[in-house]
Amino acid sequence: MEEKLVLYIDIHRLHERKLRISQIARQLKVSRNTVYKYLNMTFEEAVEEFGTIERKKKLDPYRDWVVNWLQENPSMSGAQMLDWLQEKFPTIEVGESTVRRYVNEMREIYQIEKTAEPREYEAVVEQPPGKQMQVDWGQTIQKTTQKKEVKLYFIAFVLAHSRQKYMEWQDRPFTTRDTIRCHENAFRYFEGMPEEIVYDQDNLIAVSENAGDLILTKEFQQYVNERKFKIYLCRKADPESKGKIENVVKYVKKNFAIHRVFSTIEDWNEKAWKWLERTGNFKVHQTTKKRPFEVFLLEKQHLRKTSSTLSFSESNPTEIITRNVNKDNTIRFESNRYSVPIGTYTKCPQVKLQINGQQLIIVESTSGEILAKHTISLEKGRLIKNPNHARDRSRTIDTLKQHVLTLFPSTEESRQFTEEICHTYGRYRRDQLLLLQKVAEENPEWISTALKKCMREKLYSANAFRDIVDYLKRQQPEPILDILVDSTKSVSIPVETRDLKAYVQRMGGKVNE
Repeated sequence: MEEKLVLYIDIHRLHERKLRISQIARQLKVSRNTVYKYLNMTFEEAVEEFGTIERKKKLDPYRDWVVNWLQENPSMSGAQMLDWLQEKFPTIEVGESTVRRYVNEMREIYQIEKTAEPREYEAVVEQPPGKQMQVDWGQTIQKTTQKKEVKLYFIAFVLAHSRQKYMEWQDRPFTTRDTIRCHENAFRYFEGMPEEIVYDQDNLIAVSENAGDLILTKEFQQYVNERKFKIYLCRKADPESKGKIENVVKYVKKNFAIHRVFSTIEDWNEKAWKWLERTGNFKVHQTTKKRPFEVFLLEKQHLRKTSSTLSFSESNPTEIITRNVNKDNTIRFESNRYSVPIGTYTKCPQVKLQINGQQLIIVESTSGEILAKHTISLEKGRLIKNPNHARDRSRTIDTLKQHVLTLFPSTEESRQFTEEICHTYGRYRRDQLLLLQKVAEENPEWISTALKKCMREKLYSANAFRDIVDYLKRQQPEPILDILVDSTKSVSIPVETRDLKAYVQRMGGKVNE
């Protein structure tokens, strides 16, 4: 705590020079409350408090992360620091006040100044449950993983009574059809719809407004006619009418989006929905002093249930959305994964999605061929898979097995050997057969000998077969003939003979001519 003792001495030194509190705080880059606190302490009290061995704090194991985030993002609040810590370390258990004090202490020690950005609140009449929802759009500019910048767009929804929130992001501007699709997703998320929805005067939904007479866009008017909810359009320069959603938009920007790095829009939406569960709808609201998700459990009982399909959209499907195909031959849509036929990733890495009511149609980008159709799931984090899209693994393994047998001698032993391997290794039989194929193709002259040895010693393994082939190659420069190994066959082998005189001379005798 030596730094705090030094700070204590500097504050008193400047105070003796008749500097004002604000001047001292500005020069030392600390808060005025810190200056008052240190001026009210004697030197002995400072030594007693700061000169002792520093106590370990609960957040000390995360100190490097906290300091690094503050240095990269000086305006970061204690609330966002808590959210980032919970995202990085899901098992952490710490209160927001503890994080706030720790952040302030790190700012003092490392002289990281924060620009004050006070948040304003509007005093409005509270709405009864199920009565009203407010909607607004926003946009941000984010850094990407490639150190570039990208503009992102989002639409936010909030139930006026419980403050339960929902949002969706896009990497392109919203259209009317996007807006309708997101409304449907919000109704599914809230498990119902309110009586009235409050909007700004946005050209996505309204053409004009004249003394209360609304002229909506054609598509949105069709949507309102079917869903039968009331619309309230705010007047210009009238933020009080939609103060709740204004605060939500700022909250999303300042707590979720700021300082966050963008990779893909699917990943960004996944993180946004997790943020809602972890922070946006979980933390106590500063006005109601209640957690939105707890109040929502009561409010959703007052929401009107919606039908699963829209009749007007059946003949007027929404526009095509582009998606990349994942390596596992799936695409992501609304936090779920949907299957496409095996081989799509290799042949067509990008597809287009067409949403027709509750049906998701996946189309090949260039030819327009329909690759798959799925019913859109109302759940999150699921894999929706068509069984016909799966690989026929049994046929593939049978084909591989037959190919391996063509590389071996056409005997009952070869068939028994491969069958035993497939039975023994079961789950890994494909790997075993591929290894047998590799060894047989590279060493055809040693197959027969190695196979006989494996069968004789009951070594039913591709690895053992490979090791025996390697051993035989080291022991014999040339392959051993089958006729020498099979003792059941009688063969006539010519034997070299020498003249008797050669042996006599070898023994030292005389040879008579």
